[in-house]
Amino acid sequence: MKNIKTTKRLITSALPYVNNIPHLGNLIQMLSADVFARFCRSRGYETMYVCGTDEYGTATETKALQDKKTPRELCDYYYEIHKDIYNWFNIAFDKFGRTSNEECTEITQSIFNDLDKNGFIKEHTSQQLFCPKCNMFLADRYVDGTCPKCGADDARGDQCDTCGTLLDPTQLIAPRCHTCGSTPEVRETKHLYIDLPSIAPKLEEWMKETSEKGKWAANAIQMTKAWIRDGLNERAITRDLKWGIPVPKAGYENKVFYVWFNAPIGYMSITKQLEDELKSSGKKSFDWKKWWLPSEAEEKFSEKDANIELFQFIGKDNIPFHTVVFPCSEIGTGKDYTKLYHMSSTEFLNYESGKFSKSKGTGVFGSDAKESGIPSDGWRFYIYYNRPENQDYQFTWKDFQEKYNKELIGNLGNLVNRTLLFINKNYGGKIPEGKKDEALWAQIEEKEKKATELLEWAEIKDALHTIMEISDIANKAFQAAEPWKTIKTDKAVSDNILYNLAYVIKDLMILLEPYLPTYTQIVAGYLGKKIYSSTFAEPGDETALKWEDLGKLEGLDSISETSVYFTPLDNKSVDAFRAKFAGKQDEKPAAKKENKKKAKKEEPKPALSAEEQIEFFNKNIELRVAKIIDVKPNPEGEKLYIETLDDGSGTPRTIQSGLRMYLKESDLLGKNVVIAANLAPRKMRGVESYGMLLAGDYKDKDGKDCVEVLDVSWAEPGTKVVLEGADENVAKKAEITGDEFFSVAINAVNGSVEIAGKKLLAAGKEIKTVNAVNSEIG
Repeated sequence: MKNIKTTKRLITSALPYVNNIPHLGNLIQMLSADVFARFCRSRGYETMYVCGTDEYGTATETKALQDKKTPRELCDYYYEIHKDIYNWFNIAFDKFGRTSNEECTEITQSIFNDLDKNGFIKEHTSQQLFCPKCNMFLADRYVDGTCPKCGADDARGDQCDTCGTLLDPTQLIAPRCHTCGSTPEVRETKHLYIDLPSIAPKLEEWMKETSEKGKWAANAIQMTKAWIRDGLNERAITRDLKWGIPVPKAGYENKVFYVWFNAPIGYMSITKQLEDELKSSGKKSFDWKKWWLPSEAEEKFSEKDANIELFQFIGKDNIPFHTVVFPCSEIGTGKDYTKLYHMSSTEFLNYESGKFSKSKGTGVFGSDAKESGIPSDGWRFYIYYNRPENQDYQFTWKDFQEKYNKELIGNLGNLVNRTLLFINKNYGGKIPEGKKDEALWAQIEEKEKKATELLEWAEIKDALHTIMEISDIANKAFQAAEPWKTIKTDKAVSDNILYNLAYVIKDLMILLEPYLPTYTQIVAGYLGKKIYSSTFAEPGDETALKWEDLGKLEGLDSISETSVYFTPLDNKSVDAFRAKFAGKQDEKPAAKKENKKKAKKEEPKPALSAEEQIEFFNKNIELRVAKIIDVKPNPEGEKLYIETLDDGSGTPRTIQSGLRMYLKESDLLGKNVVIAANLAPRKMRGVESYGMLLAGDYKDKDGKDCVEVLDVSWAEPGTKVVLEGADENVAKKAEITGDEFFSVAINAVNGSVEIAGKKLLAAGKEIKTVNAVNSEIG
């Protein structure tokens, strides 16, 4: 059995490219490493989890050019987007850093100098593809073409993802510039290469021992063996770029290191970033070399420093760079750097019937998940439950709905809610006294042991399925005991099952904290507890529940008031999500919106004449001034605000409006607005809406869609809004339908809000718009 006290766990996840927004498939590695890091901390290992944005290279230079930014401005912009998304997903990095920093430059140049000193750097003049239109040499990944081996037409210049063959860009058939699509030409350029063939014997020796000892994933072993079997080639480590780490060698002043040479070194540099930040802030720090190069650490070398296990989480397309290129860079220095121990690699996550595509609007990206109204733990659960460990997996909304409703809610949520609610309702929140149900706990403890063993080797999906089996066992035990009956007929039976299930739920929260960090802390709070969740930089509460507390039936006393956290996804919502993220290859999002608006305008309305519209409005539609006194997002509706209004009646009124995409809460709070006061109530995403807020749309100077609410700041709440010349005391219908309301056209015409040429007034004053000067009002 591993000695936890003398083993350190160093954890990395593949560095995401900084120049885009990550989708669910990209998030798998960061989320997987997060589960493992949280487990290791709770288990008692000294743990370090680092990741960060990969910021150098052609991809960044090209994207910056397209966005009319400098590479630094682009990186700063996207780094904040990435960080915000990962924070929302509750990923507990010890440090989420960046590769465009002085620490990465320092360590990369140091490793290069050691390789050069040891004779493992070669110089070659080579032929490279050059794009005359972009006026630049093309990095491998910015050349597309047909694979010469399997014929796939989407091969990249460094590798064909279809057959796995390593390529040189000049080998591609019909190559094309990834940026502009032009046909590149071959030109000569001088570059530095790492001599992988000379390092190969030591690599093979290390790989044979470590892959077995560290239980590498099957695809990692197969791919690495294939590389070694086919013979390693010298590999270029410099590029003709400006944005990158300078090469510290005479004659190479105008070149930088190839991003795939310095990116894995970024793991080391981000660890050093954390050290430097802690020191500069006066907090307790550490020596980064104690994790990556313990033999040269300033602090005294100890037995514990010699037992560092590096777990790396990557996608299958990144395997060779982590099992061959990066280890060879470390071995070639002659220094004893911490090298890969366990490789946890996954296959691809695809979307519905195809792939994720930001340009086509296809699939769910991190920002989409954040705005969906679905809790982050819901997304986390689905990704872990279906983690593509042995084969590609297809995300579908139908499957998401099924797993979310049946497993997360129907299994886990059902157990937690029914048990805790029963205790609150029938025992006044006091957990009844009982004794350990040996038969029940024999099953539970067997599953807990299995889940622990699986997580020790980052078998994340299988461990989660095992944990969910515990919940299923407990649900069946609740059902078999029938406490709703036995509390009246044989209270000891009811007492005992609820006593035991309270502790099963406690154990489930410990087991599931790595997967569902928000939900588990909430439920643990109902039990009067916290779950241990520390990072290296900020130690957690030492009194909180840890892995060692599994199976202990002590310490629980009462249940506080509970609430339902996860709510089911209905078919209508799922259909809407599916349509929203389906994308259109032949139509841009802006065009789709414009066409939808045109279609709406072209829909035939009830044919009321101008006179009939005026008459209908005066007799049926009640508009009233109301003041917005509270605004909050509807957690189940990504576009909806829930507004509380003072409409002059003395009773607060609740209205929902789809304005979250256009206005901030502060833009609405405190405003006196116009509402349709007698519109029939309508339930939207679980909340009843009593009326509608009136607004008009317009485009700003940049062509962006905007919304302006009708502002009647001069009128008191409760003031009736009427047409000029009309009697405001006329009694209106108590309730009208949406169709009845929209049978009358309310428009802003040159800034005046009117119906069929007659102006709308509030307290005798004409209602006007500032920006939506010629717009439909609704």
